Amino acid sequence: MSGDHRQPVDVEAIEARRPVDVAVGVLIDPQGRFLLTSRPAGKVYAGFWEFPGGKLEPGETVDAALRRELHEELGITIGASTPWQVELMDYPHARVRLHFCKVYQWQGEFQMREGQAMAWETLPVQCAPVLPGTVPVLRWFAQERGHVGATHHE
Repeated sequence: MSGDHRQPVDVEAIEARRPVDVAVGVLIDPQGRFLLTSRPAGKVYAGFWEFPGGKLEPGETVDAALRRELHEELGITIGASTPWQVELMDYPHARVRLHFCKVYQWQGEFQMREGQAMAWETLPVQCAPVLPGTVPVLRWFAQERGHVGATHHE
């Protein structure tokens, strides 16, 4: 009988590449502008612009995570959220499954509770640099809105 020739399984490496689910809010105002926020100092990709949101806690739904994260980060209470798109991003530090939800109604004054900046944008986006996970959303907006040309500055 021959020996076992299987390679050992690196469980830590597998776990490190398992996607983390993230709820992302695409807030759209009555003029059709969308909200981008900058990533705070001390976080990966600090200074890059993105749609706000955060990781789902164990057992949490996308909607519940979105409500919690937007309240924690921005100080607002959102109305209904509409699931829009799901995108898997493979960053060097993590794989994330981004659950993008459109939000048209919210209450409260915006408070940048993590020291981030905010900007209401249209296409092409003026904020730079844009986080790689934000780029697909800008393409989807371009398709929906019939925008031709660049969606953001490189």
